[in-house]
Amino acid sequence: MDPHKRSATIEVMAGDETVVGGGRFDTGRDGYAAMRKYAKRWPRRVWAIEGCQGIGRHIANRLLADGEQVVDVPPKLSARARVFATGQGRKTDATDAHSIALVGTRMTGLRPVVNDEQLALLRILVDRRRSLGEDHTRMVSQLHQLLLELITGGAKKSLSAAQAKALLATVRPRDAVGKARRRVAAELNADLERVYRRSKEADKELKELVASTGTTLMDLHGIGPSGAARLLVEVGDITRFPNRAHFASWNGTAPIDASSGEQVRHRLSRAGNRQINRVLHIMATVQLRNPTEGRAYFDRKKAGGKTSMEAMRALKRRLSDIVYRCMISDAVATAAGPGGHRGTTTDSSVTDSHPPAGSSEKSLPGPAETQDRTLLPAMS
Repeated sequence: MDPHKRSATIEVMAGDETVVGGGRFDTGRDGYAAMRKYAKRWPRRVWAIEGCQGIGRHIANRLLADGEQVVDVPPKLSARARVFATGQGRKTDATDAHSIALVGTRMTGLRPVVNDEQLALLRILVDRRRSLGEDHTRMVSQLHQLLLELITGGAKKSLSAAQAKALLATVRPRDAVGKARRRVAAELNADLERVYRRSKEADKELKELVASTGTTLMDLHGIGPSGAARLLVEVGDITRFPNRAHFASWNGTAPIDASSGEQVRHRLSRAGNRQINRVLHIMATVQLRNPTEGRAYFDRKKAGGKTSMEAMRALKRRLSDIVYRCMISDAVATAAGPGGHRGTTTDSSVTDSHPPAGSSEKSLPGPAETQDRTLLPAMS
């Protein structure tokens, strides 16, 4: 399915890639019912929908509620399939549906979409918390601009609502333009105070909800309620990643091999899930600000001749491994149920926070191996 807000184009493809049906339906009640009725011709069906975390979420949720089986097709995969299938980049709803069907038929390991109420609630709250953070950043930026025009030298970079209020109290412009600037700045500051209160409430609610999932992600230095919630929402089932290298490739922390001839080097990957990459970047930044093992690891990389960017890349790769290990451990503990214990994990897990440095220099991993899991001793 190629989903849109008001319409959905489907193509029905058999296991041998024979096209056996298709059509375009609107997403209203009657159109959705007609699409379901049409699809009942094929009892053993799986819906492959592009962008189930975005534009396709609304119709994927409706299908899940009706007991259908749904898998998520990443837009990048369907875009590549479209180019290979058509020989050019021409894009229509029909060609999109065909490329999505090809990916759904050929690819294994596509993420199944599940109707998890707890994760759905987490997504709503973490998206709201992110929008509040964006509002905060925008308002502070506007305040800085106005204060620079009202006060010589402006305000310091890390500006709070209380500090802005104190600065505005010292300003008494006499001209009309200055008065307008001060009034708008005061309004912005009042909005900033409201956003700050809502952010605190959102953080508290997120923290309680994340804790109720049983995850230990917030025990990691640099991951707060928003970061933990984002990881849980975006990753879903961590066991879908065969090992830590695949997880790092998915989140964009695995460096890309850029070697040529006898020159061996790697470069930063701009691919992968950028939201999870941002969580890991914030985690790395927090660790660098404090005397942590991450700070020591970064310093060792710099002492070994790495640039700051290369050292940061290696640190994020290492933190990706630690997050993977933590989520695998949580999954095992959840599967064990009451009386179970953590400790069963994969060979991608590490027995300490900083395994040998060689693994962080690897480029993108190859195809997944079917037998890649071993038991490790229980962690303390």
